[in-house]
Amino acid sequence: MKDPDDWTTGEERMTGAQASYLKTLSEEAGEEFDPSLNKADASRRIDELQAQTGRGR
Repeated sequence: MKDPDDWTTGEERMTGAQASYLKTLSEEAGEEFDPSLNKADASRRIDELQAQTGRGR
């Protein structure tokens, strides 16, 4: 998988799917959901929250 820093579209708004999943993960982890993240930052945040919640294994 490509590093989010190398994505040509990484600065674009996160996708609807990313936003939906990130919101779910944020709720499970008791963290705040940030709707302003771009695609690359959202991907990194998803990875962090998956590790925290045990999802995505």
